[in-house]
Amino acid sequence: MSLPDFLVIGAPKTGTSALHRALAGHPELFLPSVKEPKFFLTDGPPPSTGGGPGDVATWGEQVWRREDYEALFDPAPPGTLRGEGTVFYLYDRDAHRRIADLLPAVRLIAVLRDPVERAHSNWSHLREAGLEPETDFLAACRAEADRRGAGWAHFWHYVDQGRYGEQLDHLTGLVDRERILLLRYRDLRDDPVATADRVCGFLGVAPGRITEVPPHHVRPDVRGRSGGGPSPAEREALLPAFADDVARVEAHTGWDLVDWRR
Repeated sequence: MSLPDFLVIGAPKTGTSALHRALAGHPELFLPSVKEPKFFLTDGPPPSTGGGPGDVATWGEQVWRREDYEALFDPAPPGTLRGEGTVFYLYDRDAHRRIADLLPAVRLIAVLRDPVERAHSNWSHLREAGLEPETDFLAACRAEADRRGAGWAHFWHYVDQGRYGEQLDHLTGLVDRERILLLRYRDLRDDPVATADRVCGFLGVAPGRITEVPPHHVRPDVRGRSGGGPSPAEREALLPAFADDVARVEAHTGWDLVDWRR
């Protein structure tokens, strides 16, 4: 079977594209050219109608047939570890189950970012893409429940995607904690090579083989968006949505997340 040995599972807007590119340059790792195949998000074909702006086109890119998914890894050189990155796997509870069932020995990697900053970056990304109709960030967050009920895809769930503690509570009920590596976004942003080496150590491949992350491989979110993040007022308004969850993240990671609380 040509199935992955590791997955980069989340979260969106945390520099995972840069991490994917960096890991793909390691001689002992193989990542397919198709980033985010989304295989574990459904048990069959994804929806072909409905959703939010642009969702049908995105669903149409999903690699949902098992034979097509395995074919992504067929070119892997012998002896290399195979992996892929789909950022919505961390958020999707059903994906947790599918991953645990099909890949009982898989290693999982997630990058976690301040949830208010992540939500704003997510909203800003969709605004810049011409897809987000709401010009006000907080109004878009308040619309989340209605949008979710209407079947809008995961990328529109600005707030819920940042409740990593709840997601990890569920994931660690299915996957042993030692097979999950959690990284801080700020570490990937400030020292991407050292962070990539941490991943190499976790996967059991040689460190020091990734010597740089070329600038054109780093999305603006990794270096800091030129348009800035949430305003102090927006941050203050949204912090309560994550207040209880931050403690869960600290329990899973041992991190001191005082900066996420203010």
